[in-house]
Amino acid sequence: YAAWFAIFHQRYSTNTAPSWERAQPFRFVAHNGEINTIRGNVAWMRSREGRLGAEDLAPEDLLAPIIDESGSDSAMFDEALELLVRGGRELDHAAAMLVPAAWEHVDGIAPEVRDFFRYHSALVEPWDGPAGLVFSDGLRVAASLDRNGLRPLRIQICEDGLVACSSEAGAVSTRGHGRITRDRLGPGQMLLLSPTEGGLLGDTEIKKRLARRRPYGDWVDASEIPAATGSPVTEAPSDVVARQVAAGYSKEEFTVVIRPMGSDGAEPTSSMGDDTAQPPLSGTSRGVFSYLKQRFAQVTNPPIDHLRERHVMSTSTYVGPRAALLHEKSDAARLRRYPSFILFPDAVEGLIDDGAVLLDATFDVLEGPDGLEPALRALAVAARSAVNSGAEIVVVSDRGASEERAAIPSALSAGAVHHALLDAGLRGQVGIVVETDDARETHHFACLLTNGADAVCPRLALESLCDLAVNGRLGGDAGPVEAQRRFARAVEDGVLKVMSKMGISTLDSYKGAQIIEAIGLGPDVIDLCFPGVSSPLGGLSLVELGADALIRHTSAAALKPKLVNSGFIKFKKGGEYHAFEPPVVDALHEHVGIEERSAGSENAGDDEMAAAHQLRAAVRGVPGAYDRFARLVNERPAAEPRDLLVFAAAAPVPLDEVEDASSIARRFSSGAMSHGALSAEAHETMARALNLIGGAANSGEGGEAPERFADDRNCAIKQVASGRFGATPAYIAGATELQIKMAQGSKPGEGGQLPGKKVSVEIARLRHTVPGVALISPPPHHDIYSIEDLAQLIFDLKQANPSAKVSVKLVASEGVGTIAAGVVKGLADVVHVSGGDGGTGASPLASIKNAGLPWEIGLAEVREALTGNDLRGRARVRVDGGFKTGRDVVVAALLGADEFSFGTAILIAEGCIMVRTCHRNTCPVGITTQDEKLRAKFTGTPEMVAEYLMSVADEARTILASLGLRSIDEAIGRVDLLEPRVMDDARAASLNVASLLTPPVGERAFTGSLPLQSPRSRLGDELFVAAVPALEAGEEITLDYKISTADRTVGARLGCWAASRWSPSRPPGGVGANFTGAAGQSFGAFLSDGIGLNLIGEANDYVAKGMGGGRVTIRPPENDAGNPVLAGNTVLYGATGGQLFIAGRAGERFAVRNSGAVAVVEGTGDHACEYMTGGAVVILGPTGRNLGAGMSGGEAYVYDPAGELERNLNDQLVAAYEPTEGQLTSLQRVVTRHLEA
Repeated sequence: YAAWFAIFHQRYSTNTAPSWERAQPFRFVAHNGEINTIRGNVAWMRSREGRLGAEDLAPEDLLAPIIDESGSDSAMFDEALELLVRGGRELDHAAAMLVPAAWEHVDGIAPEVRDFFRYHSALVEPWDGPAGLVFSDGLRVAASLDRNGLRPLRIQICEDGLVACSSEAGAVSTRGHGRITRDRLGPGQMLLLSPTEGGLLGDTEIKKRLARRRPYGDWVDASEIPAATGSPVTEAPSDVVARQVAAGYSKEEFTVVIRPMGSDGAEPTSSMGDDTAQPPLSGTSRGVFSYLKQRFAQVTNPPIDHLRERHVMSTSTYVGPRAALLHEKSDAARLRRYPSFILFPDAVEGLIDDGAVLLDATFDVLEGPDGLEPALRALAVAARSAVNSGAEIVVVSDRGASEERAAIPSALSAGAVHHALLDAGLRGQVGIVVETDDARETHHFACLLTNGADAVCPRLALESLCDLAVNGRLGGDAGPVEAQRRFARAVEDGVLKVMSKMGISTLDSYKGAQIIEAIGLGPDVIDLCFPGVSSPLGGLSLVELGADALIRHTSAAALKPKLVNSGFIKFKKGGEYHAFEPPVVDALHEHVGIEERSAGSENAGDDEMAAAHQLRAAVRGVPGAYDRFARLVNERPAAEPRDLLVFAAAAPVPLDEVEDASSIARRFSSGAMSHGALSAEAHETMARALNLIGGAANSGEGGEAPERFADDRNCAIKQVASGRFGATPAYIAGATELQIKMAQGSKPGEGGQLPGKKVSVEIARLRHTVPGVALISPPPHHDIYSIEDLAQLIFDLKQANPSAKVSVKLVASEGVGTIAAGVVKGLADVVHVSGGDGGTGASPLASIKNAGLPWEIGLAEVREALTGNDLRGRARVRVDGGFKTGRDVVVAALLGADEFSFGTAILIAEGCIMVRTCHRNTCPVGITTQDEKLRAKFTGTPEMVAEYLMSVADEARTILASLGLRSIDEAIGRVDLLEPRVMDDARAASLNVASLLTPPVGERAFTGSLPLQSPRSRLGDELFVAAVPALEAGEEITLDYKISTADRTVGARLGCWAASRWSPSRPPGGVGANFTGAAGQSFGAFLSDGIGLNLIGEANDYVAKGMGGGRVTIRPPENDAGNPVLAGNTVLYGATGGQLFIAGRAGERFAVRNSGAVAVVEGTGDHACEYMTGGAVVILGPTGRNLGAGMSGGEAYVYDPAGELERNLNDQLVAAYEPTEGQLTSLQRVVTRHLEA
C-alpha cells in the first residue's frame, strides 16, 4: 500500500509537559506554533454549544463538549477545525476562518477576498498565534502560515510531481526528482494539493476560489449594522470631583497619567521600576485593576510589534449576538462593528435607545462590605434574564451610583456577567458594553476586554478631560473634544501594546481570552469574576474588596471631596510605602560614605584607581550605617512575599565555620543596565566594583566599548537582547557569560528603549546607530519565535564563544517553571528569573506597574519544575528583583537560587537619589544621563559599590550561621528553613506564602550534570581547525565541504575567534570555504574579516546574523528551476559589517537590525530592512510589505519594475527617491560584486 502524501511532526513540548496524547499529527492537523488566545477560543467555542447550527451533522446535545480542554492547544485547534469540516466547510475554507490572513489594514488584497474575511470575522474570532500548519482531510493536504509569518515553511516542487513542504529547506531529499522550484509560504498564505481538484493550488487561487463561493460582500453590506463610536462630551457635570474620589482617582494620576494622555495622545514613560508594595499589602484601598497583571509571551511564542507591524493588528470590535457557526447565511454579519472598543457616552445612549438592556452595577451601601457578593450574583442573574428575554446587547453600568448605592468595581461586574453568560451557554447571543467611572488607564481597558467586555465607555475619564480642558488645566493645545480623542488614541495604542505582549493581533481574539493573572485575590473573587485566572497566593475576599469600595464611596460623600496624592508613582510622605523611600536611600548613602569622601577622590586617575583595586580598599562611611540600612529594609512593613516569610528555628554554627563573605560575593552580579541608560562613568564604576569583589557585571543590551574588554572595566556578562545593539563578534568573544534577554521585569513583552536625547555620538558609535535618534528594540528576538529557536540561539552562542556560559533571562509569570525546564533542555547554563518590579531606565508606566509577578513566586515555580523534571543539577538559577540585603540573599537561596543580582541598590550605592528622571536625560547626579555637564557631577567609585555588596555578603554569612548552614550551597533549596510569618493584619494573612515552600524532589542545586546533548557544530569545528593555522600564518587557503541541515552555525566559532584576535584589523591570512548542499540554521553567523563562505545550494533561517565582517555568497544548485528562495527568515539580524550576496530570494525580515553589512538579494518577504540603522541593502526583486519599518539609518536600493514599492514601503521614518549619480556609482560597484560572487 502506498500513500500519496505523508505528514510528519517533531518538536518538544513547551508550555505543557510532554505526553503521548499530545503527539502530533492529530486527526487533521500538525501544528508548529502556539495558540496565544487558547483560553478565550475555548470559552467562545463552549458558548456556541447548543446553537452550532449542526442540524445536518448530529443532535446538538451529542456534540458537546466541542473541545476536550485536557488536550494541548494544538489538539484543541484540531478539534475546532474538524468541527467546521464535518459541519460542511471544505478544509481550506475552515482553516482560513480560524487562522485568517491580515486583511483590515493591508493593501493589495482583492476586494472579494477582503469581503470573505470580513464576513467570517463576524462568525468566529481568530485562533491567534504563531502557526505553521499542515493539515489534511484524507482527500486534500494543505499548509498555511499565521498572519505574522512567525514560523518558516519552505516549499520544493519537483519536476516529477513531488511536493515537499517543511520547516527547513533540505529536510526532504529531492535528489533524482528533476528540476526543482524552491519557494516559501509568506504570512497568511496557503498551499493546497488535491489530486482531484486541479493538483497544486497557490495562495491567490485558493483565496479567490473561496471568496467566490458566496456573495460575501453583498451579504455583509446588507446585514452589518452601521455603528459609530460617538462624539466627545462637551460639558462636564458638577459632581465630577466627587465621582473621581469614589472611583479612586488621585492627584498624582491626573498629573502623571491622564493629563499627558489627553494632551499628548500617548501613554507616559517612567523609570526606576515599581518599589511599592504588592496590592493587598499596600495599606491603601487600591482598585481591583491593580490586583490584575498583564500576561506576556516569553520563549514559547514571541510578542509582536505593535509599533512597526501595526498593519496586521486591529482594534475593531463586534457587538451583538453571533450567528450559528456552522451556518453560512446572508444575515450572519448582522452585528455592530465598531472601529474601536472605546465608546463615547452618546453612543451608549444610542444603544439603549435601540433596545440594549441597562444592568445596574452598584450595591446597597447599607448592606456594608457583605453587600458586594450578592449584588454581583444578582447582576449575573439579571444578565441571564435579559438575554433569555431577547436582549442582544447589555450595558453593564455604574451610572446608578448615589449616596445610597456604591459602584461595583467594573473589573468585577464585567467578569461576573461574562462568565455567568458563558456558563449558561448564552454569551454568544449578546454583546457586553461596560460603562464605568473607574476605567481611565490603558491597563484598566485591557483587563475589561480580556475578561469579556466587547466595548467600554470610560464616562468619567472623558468628562474629567473635558473639565480639565474647559478650565485650562490640561496643558498643551488640545481643547475638550480633541483631548478626549487623543486620550482614546492613547488607550487604543496602549491596548494594542498589551495585546502584542502576548503575541495577539486582533481585539476579537483578545476579548475574553483572560490574558491576565492575579496577585492578592482570593478564591471567591476568582471563582465568581475571573474563573481560570491564576492567583498563586490567594488573597482578599469579596468582602474586603467591598470594604475598599465603600471607603472610596464614603470619601466621595464628604461635604467638599478632594483628590489626594497617593504617592503611588513617586514617593510622598504619608502616601504609599516605597522600598527605596528616602530613609533607606540615606542610610545606604551613609554606609558607603557619600558625604565622607575627600574632594579629590572622585577625580582619581586610572593609575590611582588601579592601585585602589589592587589593594581592595573600600571607602568606609558612617559606622553602623549598614546595620541601620538593613534594619530599615528587613523590618519594613510587609511589602513583598518574602516579607511574609521568617526563618525557622535552627541550631546555629560558629561564624568562623561559614564560608567567607568574599566567596558569597562571587555569586553576585549587577542587573542588566546598559551603557546608554547609564553614563560611561556609572557603567564602568559598576563593572569595576563587581570585578573587584569577584562577581559579574552585566553589560545590558547596549554593547560595550572594545577597549574595556581587556581591563577591569570589562563586563563578564554580556547581554544579547532583541535589538542586538553592539553585539559584534568581538563583543560575543569577550564574554565570560552571554545572557539572552527574553524579558525585562519592568516591561516584559516589550523591547528596550533609549530616548533620542541619550543617543549621544559615543552611544551611537557603540550601538552602530545614528546620534539623536531614539532607539527601540523589537519586542521579540526575531530569531526566537519558539523554544526550538531559543535552543538554536543558545547553540549559536556556544559555537561563537565555546568558553562562555549562556544564561536566559525570564520574568516571573504563570508557567515560567515549564518554560525554565525547556530552557534547560535547550542547553542553557543559567536560568535567570526576574521579578516584575525590576528597575528600568525608560519604560511605559503602565508596564512598570502592571506586568510580571514577584520573583519569589517565579523562583518557587522554577524550582519545582526543574526538580520535578530531574533538570535542577544541569543549570544554575539566578534571581533578581529589589534585592537589597543579606536577608534577601538567604531567602532567595532557601527558595532555590544559586546566584543573586542587584540593580537599583547598586545605583543607590553609586549615588542615585531616586528622582526617577532617567528617561529624561536629566539625572542630577550623573548616573543615568549622557549630558556631559551632568555626567561631571558623578561622584561614585567602585569601592563604594564593593563595600555595599561585601556588607550584604557579611550579613548573609551571619544569617547562614544562625540557621546552622556553612555555605550558600548548603542553603539552596532548603525551604524547610522558611515558614510563614504570623501576621496580625488580615489582608497580609490572606496571602498563602506556604504555597512557595513545597520541598524539592531530587537535586536541590546546580551540580554540573553533563549536558543532555553535545553543544558542538561538527562542521563548524572542522572548519575552525582547518582555517586557524592559515589565518595565523598569513596564508590564503580554500576549503571544500558538503553541508546539510544538521550542520548549524557554521563559521561562528572561526569568526568570533578571529575577531577576538585581530578586530578591528584584518587577520594576516584569509580563508575561503566552499559548501554544497542545504545549510542548517545560522550559516555564516558572527563571521568576521578575512573569512568567506560560499554556498551552492540553499540555506535556512538566520544566515549571517551578527556578522561583523567577511563575506557570504549563496547560489542555486544546477537543478534549480529558476527564481529560487535560497535563504530563510531573519537574514543579517544584527549584522555590523561584512558582505552578503544571494542569487535568489530570501524570507521575512531580511536585514532586520542591520547596522553595517552590505547585501544584495533578488527578492525578500515582508518587513525587509526593519529597524535597520546602517549598511546598505540592494533588493533586485519584489520586497513584500512593510519595507523599512523603523529604519533610522543606512540605505536600501530597490529595483521596482512592477511599481509596488510605494504600496509596500512603511514611510513612518523613511522616504523613497531616485538615487543620485554618486549613489548609482556605488550601487553599480555593489551589484557588480554580486554578479562576480
